[in-house]
Amino acid sequence: MTVSSLDPKDFTYADVGATRDQGFCPPGFHTMNVRTRLGEGEEVFRRASEAVLTWEMHRAMGVGIDAAGDRAAPGVDVTVTLAGMIKAPCRVVWTVEEPRRAGWAYGTLPGHPESGEESFVVDRTGDGTVWLTVNAFSRAAKWYAKAGGPATRGFQHAYARRCGSVLRNLATQGGEPT
Repeated sequence: MTVSSLDPKDFTYADVGATRDQGFCPPGFHTMNVRTRLGEGEEVFRRASEAVLTWEMHRAMGVGIDAAGDRAAPGVDVTVTLAGMIKAPCRVVWTVEEPRRAGWAYGTLPGHPESGEESFVVDRTGDGTVWLTVNAFSRAAKWYAKAGGPATRGFQHAYARRCGSVLRNLATQGGEPT
């Protein structure tokens, strides 16, 4: 696993890199863990891993991605644009590329509507099944995210589920989502 030596002062939360420990949630944050079965086999794993590491999954979902690199790597800045107007600046805090596991996590920077971290990890289990796990901890940072309350968290869960369905399509059919 590659972890950068990032300055925690750049982020809007203290526990930078904490999504490496699935299930960890700092006090005062909400946790999310959504796991989606993508398919089976080495080819599905390879396609899914590449789609996650190169932003293809996010772009296929229709969100704007402005990344400082073609591939996720610690220290790469990424701005996600939602609904054409909500800008969410982030920075990749860790990556993993192993024979059966690949993915990354980004943390929120000033200006993001939330404060926290989110990871996108593809893994291939012993029986060959390929999964996407979206793991996050967050809390509202902007007034409109606070005003959304539980609806904001519902949107986050729906987004994570959509990541899984889009990635399943990309990895198994190699095409655009339906």
